[in-house]
Amino acid sequence: MTLEQLRQAVCDANRALASHRLVTLTWGNVSGRSDDGELMAIKPSGVPYAELSAEQIVVVRIATGDVVLGDLRPSSDTPTHRVLYEAFRGVGGVTHTHSPRATAWAQARRALPCFGSTHADHFHGPVPVTRGLTAEEVADDYETQTGRVIVERFERIDPQATPGVLVAGHAPFTWGATPAASVENAVALEAVAAMALDTLQLDAAARPLEPHLLDKHHERKHGADAYYGQTAEDR
Repeated sequence: MTLEQLRQAVCDANRALASHRLVTLTWGNVSGRSDDGELMAIKPSGVPYAELSAEQIVVVRIATGDVVLGDLRPSSDTPTHRVLYEAFRGVGGVTHTHSPRATAWAQARRALPCFGSTHADHFHGPVPVTRGLTAEEVADDYETQTGRVIVERFERIDPQATPGVLVAGHAPFTWGATPAASVENAVALEAVAAMALDTLQLDAAARPLEPHLLDKHHERKHGADAYYGQTAEDR
């Protein structure tokens, strides 16, 4: 994928946030990693989604944060995205939103339990919540420290199997193989966050999905012998 194609893909993914009603005002952003892994393209800070064009997407060097293409300032969350790309090598797109239900779980500082198969189709177990940032961390490059507490939380969790996180007191981040895939995971996260809230309203003692059902639903879509959807040969 050329840089021009990457910028267009990232522009389209950011505009999709609005069409999926995952964002209010300009509270969110999507980035994408270049094929060589050295650059990322991300939404410019504060630009309304309806006005966004591919030419406005900012290209940044992941290792240093230097802008290499674009005339606007990149998203203020750029350092967080950079940390995630450096730590999660298989990730090609990152999405950050303040979608209402997922953000409610983040603000409550509660991991999102897997109550059913819909959740298991996208996240192999609970969506974790980070620890809170210390005052020193907030004062010392807040956005970079946000990325670091996400990576810290995934020390024993596979980010490919659970492509999302709730940042305590803040909001969710999701990721995927492409910018569009990271947005799809943000859509799924908001949906299962809403379902979980409804489940707990019906039964405050609701139990998580049984492990054998969790594994079955996740593996049939993402496992080595996945059979959900169509293959290229089927089309």
